[in-house]
Parts: sequence; structure tokens; C-alpha cells
Amino acid sequence: MSSNQKGGFHYAFAIVASCIAITCLPCALVLSCAGIFFTPVSEFFGVPRASFTLYFSILNIMMMLTLPMAGNHLSRLDARKVLTGATLLAGLGLIGMSRGNSMPWFYVCGAIMGVGMAPLIYLSVPTLINAWCVKRVGFFVGLCMAFTGIGGVIFNPIGTALIQSGPEGWRTAYLVFGIIALAGTLPFTLFVVRSKPEDKGLLPYGADELATEADTSSPAAAEVEGIPAAQAMRMPAFYALAVFCGVITLNQTIYQFLASYATSFADTLPAIAAASGVVASAAMAGQAIGKVVLGIINDKSIKLGLFFGLGCGAVGVLLMWFLPSTLALLLAGAFLFGVVYAMTTVQTPLLVRSVFGSADYTNIYSRISMVGSLMSAVAAVFWSFVIDSPGGFPLMFIGGLTCMAVCLVTSLFALGQKA
Repeated sequence: MSSNQKGGFHYAFAIVASCIAITCLPCALVLSCAGIFFTPVSEFFGVPRASFTLYFSILNIMMMLTLPMAGNHLSRLDARKVLTGATLLAGLGLIGMSRGNSMPWFYVCGAIMGVGMAPLIYLSVPTLINAWCVKRVGFFVGLCMAFTGIGGVIFNPIGTALIQSGPEGWRTAYLVFGIIALAGTLPFTLFVVRSKPEDKGLLPYGADELATEADTSSPAAAEVEGIPAAQAMRMPAFYALAVFCGVITLNQTIYQFLASYATSFADTLPAIAAASGVVASAAMAGQAIGKVVLGIINDKSIKLGLFFGLGCGAVGVLLMWFLPSTLALLLAGAFLFGVVYAMTTVQTPLLVRSVFGSADYTNIYSRISMVGSLMSAVAAVFWSFVIDSPGGFPLMFIGGLTCMAVCLVTSLFALGQKA
């Protein structure tokens, strides 16, 4: 088998492009752009916002319930079939949302999208990158996952303009989003994606360099070693990483309340309140850049990536909590918090790979991701109760720092149990 194709181009780069299409289109359109529909759709039907947004909780619950099945399918079946089916569910779900006339209809569409999103957002990138690359794995995972945020930056303004185009502009926006998701992603999942390098008669990207460094005739051997899922699930490290996945997701959800935090200064610091949208954008920028930077750092050292991400998050929280009156520092804090936000989809899969290896990675990671998906369904409600309590936003920041401390302890414990 060959490591490279003609001209030095490796097919792994086409796989990376496919992963970017998946994260930038269906993942961003379903998840990163969901918020722009909450108010206009609920107002159109004259229902409380919570009645409509319940579809998003159902979406997350369906992701959690179907992740083990998705992981099993992706590890056994042709990735083209699994990811094409998932893309169809996501795109058709968006189109279905454009036809909604009752809340139960939206709930059904949410469930359909949840089934499709399970392999797309959680499994596609780490599974394909792990199979196709033995070097720069962290960088490629971070780069691909960054496009969930970049897609949000691109499509949120487009969707908002479509929503504002008429009384039922939200229907047009959902329809356009669904068409874009299908037309932009299906060519990749149908014609470009391959489950593993052997399908193209290739070695993984970087395998030739690994062979030179290790002076061995089986360069990829170390990378395909690992622990079976059944064995991993009996190990304390598995549960430690499950806790990490859940708690880092809980911490990530604080992002949704940063704009509200800035707005809370309307009476005392009106200039800060007026910049609430900029604060949220700063965190989104930190997330996108943080994913790439974290990937690069993790290629050097998993532990360094942990300390960098959690350190940025802790400093960010302290800046926002104690120095909110200076807009530049508030924005810096939000940006740094975006870096720890990025750990949810970058650090978690890299930790699983580091601790359990690549042999049964997809099945192990899909089960650990269930905890994060479940947390996504309840985290916003949890922080809402915290903010509405007498402790308010300071208690939320204390909770965030506590979450990051728990993540540090559980991840270091899991790395210490590495086989």
C-alpha cells in the first residue's frame, strides 16, 4: 500500500474537506443556527418560547439515545451509507420544520434531526480523522470542528435576513437551510468519504514518517492498537471520561448566558449592556480559534492541551466576573471562555483516543458522548435556575470554575489509567 498519491496529495485531505462540509453545513445549520428561530416561530404561533424550544431538547435526547447505535453502525458499516443517511435525516428535518403547523410537528422533526445529528456532530470527524491520520490528528479534528462555529457565523445572518423577509420568513429560512445542508454535503458523503485508507489502497496520512522514525515495517500498528469497548466500559477511566464529557458540556452552556450577563448591567453600565451581542460574538470567535489551537497543542501533549484550555477558561471567567466594567477585558474574558468551550468537541475525543486507543474508538466514544448529549438537554435549564437564584451570575461563575476543576481532576485520572 502507498502512503501518498501523485504529487504528494494524500486522500486524507479529501476526508478532511468532507468533515468540514459536515460540520459547516448540517451541523451548523441544525445546531449553531437554532437560536435565530426561537422567537419568531414561537411568536408566529402565539405560544411560550419554551413550547417551541422543547423540540431542541427532544433533538438532544434523541442524539443521546441513538449514539450507541450510530457508533456501532459507523464502526461496522460503510461510512458513506451511515453519513449519507444521517445527512438526509438532518436536511429533511430542516425542510420539515418549514412545513410545521403545530408544536407536535416540530417535535417530530426535532426527533428526526436528532437521529441524524448523532453521528454527524459527535462521531464523523473523530472517527474519520482517527482512521485516516496518524499525525496531526489533533490539528485536523480541531480544524474540522471549528467549522461548527464558522458555519454559525456565515449562516446566522443569512437566516436572520430570510426570517425578516416576511411574516412567514422563518419557513423560507428553514427550507433554504435544508436545501443547503443536502446539496452541500451529500456529494461528499456519497462520493468522497471512505471508511479507512485501505479502501483506497493507502496507508494513513503520516504513516511513512512514523515508519521512518520507528524503523519498523508496520508503521500503523501502534495506532490501531487499543482496548475493546466491552473491556473499556469496565475501567474506571471510562467513567472518569464520561464525567469529563458531561461536566465540560455543562460548563460550555454558560456561553448561552453571557449576553444576558452583559445586559444585566443596563442600569449601572449601559455601555456594557449595549455590547451584549459583541460579548457573545467574542466567545464564538474564541471557540472557533480555540479549536484549531487546542488541536495543535494536543498534537504535542494531551496534558498541555488540558491545562491550556482549562486555564484559558478559568482566566476568562475571572475577567468577566471581577472586571466587567472595562469592555476590552470583558471581551477578552468572553474570548478566553470560548477556548474552554472548544474543549467539548476537541479535547474529549482526543482524550478517548489517548486513553483507549483507536481499535474500538468509535464504539467507546459514542457511549461516552451519550453523557454530553444528555447534559446538553438539561444544562440550559440548570443554569437558568442558578441565575434566577439569590446567587445570580456570580454563582454561575463559581459553578463554571467548579466544573473546570472537576474536568481537570477526571481527565488527569483517566490519563493516569492509560493502558
